[in-house]
Amino acid sequence: MHDPEYFRFDIADGVATITIDRAERLNAFTRPMAKNLVALFDRVDRNDAVRAVILTGAGRAFCAGADLSPGQSSLSSGERSAPDVPMDWSDPATRDFGGLITLRIYDCLKPVIVAFNGSAAGMGVTMALAADFRLASEEAKFALPFVRRGIVPESASSWFLPRIVGIAQALEWTLTGATFPAQEALRAGLVRSLHPPEGVMPAALALAQQIATQSAPVSVALTRQMLWQSLGMAHPMEAHRIESRGIHARARAADVREGVASFLEKRGPTFPDRVTDDMPSFFPWWNAPDY
Repeated sequence: MHDPEYFRFDIADGVATITIDRAERLNAFTRPMAKNLVALFDRVDRNDAVRAVILTGAGRAFCAGADLSPGQSSLSSGERSAPDVPMDWSDPATRDFGGLITLRIYDCLKPVIVAFNGSAAGMGVTMALAADFRLASEEAKFALPFVRRGIVPESASSWFLPRIVGIAQALEWTLTGATFPAQEALRAGLVRSLHPPEGVMPAALALAQQIATQSAPVSVALTRQMLWQSLGMAHPMEAHRIESRGIHARARAADVREGVASFLEKRGPTFPDRVTDDMPSFFPWWNAPDY
């Protein structure tokens, strides 16, 4: 299968690396690119050989945001919707395409690591918010300049950003649209760690390998969604209910026998269960009527 336009896709040692490959445009995104990236995450979820995912960029930037050049963005085309024509919000064409990426990453069954190899702006920042880990070059700069372009935050960032960095910091970054350095991103919790530019990918790979070699993939998929879904829970009893189901289901799984045996035998585990075949019957529980 050929890599989609403007992306490189590689799998090695249980880790898939997705590289945004449009360096001449600082990896700026178009709607077709968003569709291609969503399709790559579909490939990741279907492939049991993939245990973790790294998303990074080619060249000196991670992503400059949406491509605002003429012909690429409705923001720069001069087009205006007729005020008396109702919008069909069920049509995917009306949806913010950055949000389609973020929601796909949110639903991913594999842990997602973003390696900010360089600077990021707009959706270059916001589409990474659903990742589980974000590592950055110490030389990277970040910006959420939506109000400076006359628009508003996108990629579901009004939900994700305050939960990650707190409401006060989220408001400062989005209401000013100012550029801020990697060190500020680290202090606020937007990124996990800073590295020399040449050290970002090795650090991301080391983290991905730790998960790929030591963690049961079905347990990882369930745990990832348990934590993300808990952000919308009204009471800890909801977490208790789903944790009880998860413990009951996994206690009978082959992974548990392997996990205990490898611990007692002081060796690395070889977990047999796979996300394509062995997810418990209650998954996805948040769509069940009795949840």
